[in-house]
Amino acid sequence: MEEETLLAFVTDRAQSWINGNYDEATKAEVQQMLDSEDKSKLIDAFYKDLEFGTGGLRGIMGAGSNRMNIYTVGSATQGLSNYLLKEFAELDQIKVVIGHDCRNNSRRFAEISADIFTANGIKVYLFESLRPTPEVSYAIRKLGCQSGIMITASHNPKEYNGYKAYWNDGAQVLGPHDKNIIAEVNRIASIDDIRFNGNKELIEIIGKDMDKAFIEEIRKLVLSPEAIQRQGDIKIVYTPLHGAGITMVPAALRAIGFTNIINVPEQDVTSGDFPTVVSPNPEEPAALDLAIKRAIETDAELVMATDPDGDRIGTAIRDNEGNFILVNGNQTMLIYLYYIMNRRKELGLLTGKEFAVKTIVTTELVRDIANKKGIELFDCYTGFKWIAEIIRKNEGTKQYIGGGEESYGFLAGDFVRDKDSVSACTLFAEIAAWAKDNGKTMYQLLEDIYLEYGYSKEVGISLVRKGKEGADEIESMMKNFRANPKTTLGGSSITLIKDFAKLEAIDTVHNEHFALEMPTTSNVIQYFTEEGTKLSIRPSGTEPKIKFYIEVRGVAKTREDLPKVEEAALKKINAIREELGI
Repeated sequence: MEEETLLAFVTDRAQSWINGNYDEATKAEVQQMLDSEDKSKLIDAFYKDLEFGTGGLRGIMGAGSNRMNIYTVGSATQGLSNYLLKEFAELDQIKVVIGHDCRNNSRRFAEISADIFTANGIKVYLFESLRPTPEVSYAIRKLGCQSGIMITASHNPKEYNGYKAYWNDGAQVLGPHDKNIIAEVNRIASIDDIRFNGNKELIEIIGKDMDKAFIEEIRKLVLSPEAIQRQGDIKIVYTPLHGAGITMVPAALRAIGFTNIINVPEQDVTSGDFPTVVSPNPEEPAALDLAIKRAIETDAELVMATDPDGDRIGTAIRDNEGNFILVNGNQTMLIYLYYIMNRRKELGLLTGKEFAVKTIVTTELVRDIANKKGIELFDCYTGFKWIAEIIRKNEGTKQYIGGGEESYGFLAGDFVRDKDSVSACTLFAEIAAWAKDNGKTMYQLLEDIYLEYGYSKEVGISLVRKGKEGADEIESMMKNFRANPKTTLGGSSITLIKDFAKLEAIDTVHNEHFALEMPTTSNVIQYFTEEGTKLSIRPSGTEPKIKFYIEVRGVAKTREDLPKVEEAALKKINAIREELGI
């Protein structure tokens, strides 16, 4: 009966699109779903409205209320416009920035959004062509705008597109604004409420001047200009994976002094079909295959890749045998903060007011480094909007020096309020030059971190569960973890449980309960053992996945010990995976 009710509900919604003021191509697509014997596409397309998550709107492109199309984008933009008009009613002119990546329909969605904003009397700064997400964040602050949007689905498969909404601080929208915007979107009764007829006089095209200003800010972040001057000819292979990074990363690298940037020609081609990769995700090893091949051919030392909207970075370095290995997000974060903290101390730039930020699922080894350097480290939820919030709260009293997350995102400077692969690429190259100037490789630098602070091995596992059935299954799994909490992990007793949905932690050794100080609740559960093993479980806010993050610690006294310590850590991780059935 429940299935019949759901089918009746989605059929009714689909029929309203057939009868409504939608374009003929959209109506034909909806009719095809209605006529099909297999109703799964119809259900997925109409069983709910596309909602804001940790990254705004994101969904498969196509017709339907749960799809990315000109009408769901239009509703979001009209709702955002309505909210801006209320929130900033005292301003003579409300202003927004619009950027987009390489994805199919991205430019179309950007231009339609520009029309809707201007139809509501809002001035639009529209980038002339694709640009990285961090430049949109920067432009909002630079131009004194009240909001901005980025049309992108980040690293999702080619079928997806998305819509990131930003506030006047250049950060992605947080509460209460996010819920208020959604409320405004929900008040739009039909597409007839969307003002599609724009005012071209309120659209200003931006591009090269903003690029120059952005790169100038990146130049100010450099801590080792002399090392770059001496080692600037280091061979670096860079690939944008068909995306927006091509517009800024090579230029930024050259601007700070790197002269030997090697491209991957077939991946410099801007394309929303991502023809050379299965997934345009720098977390996926296969995404870097062509770049590594190019690096081997050219005898390069570094490989760097950015995702379609240019906010995340994937890297590869040579090990002690000269073979390329991938550097995961946790290791990249360690290298960045280790370098920034050490270099700032060497230069006498630490005043005691510096702070860094990591997400709760990122390696705890970062905390050991920060503690030793006397630098305050904040924990926050997954999603760079939470890092941006901590920066905002400490602005004027403390100095932000870096922050990131295990999912290949890092931010070195506070002139951007989202993860930034452009400055992350220049920083990674700078660290390589500094290490080389000190007679070390990047790999040896990572080994130094493990020897000084302890070894850490992290593995992330994502279980994909698509559609409504998948969402229900993920919800059921999270309920089960709460109803039946684990007591051991990899053969070790659990000593601490954190449930961020309840904002409660339990010290299982002393049976003590205490509150977790976080800005809001989040559907995350964490388990800790005495020797430092950590397991985090959470549903993704942007993809149909449930994610498991496993971290295992170890101790190595010499470089020769590291392989054995890694082997022991992997053995424990595999035991935990077997326990969890993943």
